Amino acid sequence: MATLSIITGAETAILRTKTTNVPSVTKNIVSLLKDMEETMKSANGLGLAAPQVGQSLRLCLACINDKITPLINPEILWKSNEEEIAEEGCLSLPGIFVPVPRSRCITLNFIDLKGHSQERKLASIDARIVQHELDHLEGILIVDYQ
Repeated sequence: MATLSIITGAETAILRTKTTNVPSVTKNIVSLLKDMEETMKSANGLGLAAPQVGQSLRLCLACINDKITPLINPEILWKSNEEEIAEEGCLSLPGIFVPVPRSRCITLNFIDLKGHSQERKLASIDARIVQHELDHLEGILIVDYQ
């Protein structure tokens, strides 16, 4: 495993670009996710999206129930109307904190490392972390909520 460089700056092109789906779970994808996990841990992050390490792929990591979970081609199937506003930071925007409204609960679909489709209902901080990471996959940053 290797620690990757985290791309910073709100105007950096790759952070503003919508990602493309991962066609299949290959050894290269698994290796990238392991490197991303090492990078996220070394930066004390709660999540990390592929664009943050220079890859325009629809994959990310998120701490769900205090466990780092790889999410390949994630999509939100449902969002609650109930929102919570909380201050968020971002590894790609060091020192910037913004109050961001997020749905309190979501239903998430994603592919796991074995290539199997998974569905999870998430609430509170877990839902917030996933929504933040999925924003990255759409080219959206926390500063867009200001």
